Amino acid sequence: MTTTPLTHIPHDSGVPASARDFSVEGRVVIVTGAAQGIGRELARQFAAAGAVAVVADLAIDKAEAVVKEIHDAGGVGLAVKVNVADEASVTAMVDTVIQTWGRIDVLINNASIFASIEKGPFDQIPLDQWENVLKVNITGTYLCVKAVAAHMRKAGFGRIINISSDAVTRGTANYLHYVTSKSALIGMTNSLARELGSHGITVNCIRPGSVATEVERTVNPTAEVRERAASLQCIPRGMVPTDLVGIMFFLATPAAAFITGQTIACDGGYTHSS
Repeated sequence: MTTTPLTHIPHDSGVPASARDFSVEGRVVIVTGAAQGIGRELARQFAAAGAVAVVADLAIDKAEAVVKEIHDAGGVGLAVKVNVADEASVTAMVDTVIQTWGRIDVLINNASIFASIEKGPFDQIPLDQWENVLKVNITGTYLCVKAVAAHMRKAGFGRIINISSDAVTRGTANYLHYVTSKSALIGMTNSLARELGSHGITVNCIRPGSVATEVERTVNPTAEVRERAASLQCIPRGMVPTDLVGIMFFLATPAAAFITGQTIACDGGYTHSS
C-alpha cells in the first residue's frame, strides 16, 4: 500500500489543553481483536475521526474486510495478522506498523477469548481451556505492551488502554477463567502506569458492561437476562460498541495526559446501581 508521511504531533506539554488536544486526528492507533465486535467498531470510529486505524487480528480476512469499510468511508487503515499470545507474531505486527507509519501513538488491548468460552463450574474447567484464556487475555496484553513500549518511550508519548469487564466486580459465576483474566488486567494497568508515566505514556483500563455485538457466543444471554441486566443500570438500555467510543477517544488524546493507572467503568451505571 502507498503511505503518506504523518506530520509531527506535539508531545504532552503540561500546558492548558487546546481544542487540538482533544483530537485523535493523525494518531496511529493499534486495536487488537479488531476484526469483529467491539474492536471493529473502535477501529472504524477512530479512522472516521482522522486516526490511522491498525486492525490487528488473527482472522486476517475479516480484518481486511474491516479495512475495506474504513477505506470506503474515506479513512486510513491497515490490516495486520497477529496472534497476541505469540511474542514473535506481536513483534512482527509492531515492526510492520513502524515500517509503514513510523510510530505508534495508541494501543488498545481489546483481543481476548470470551465469546467461545463454555460456562461451567470452576472445578470443571479443563486445564487447557483455563491456560488458553489466560495466555491470550493476560499474556497477550503483556506482550503487546512490551512490544510498543520502546517506541512510545522514544517518542515521549503513548496511550495504552486495556479492556477489562464488569464481570470482575460482579464476580460472574461459571466464568472463572475469564473473570480471573480480566481482573489481572486491572493490576497490570496499575503497575504499568507506575513504570511508564515518566516517559509520557499513560496506561488506563476500561471496564465495560455486557456489550451487544454481531459476534455469536457459545452461550448467548436470553432477552429476559439482558432486560434484567439493563434494569439494574442507571441508564436502562442495552450497551452497544459505540458507547465505548467517547471514553476511548478521550483517553487516547493529549488532553488525558494527567490521567493514568485508572480503571473506568463504562456500564450505564450498573456498578453504581448494584
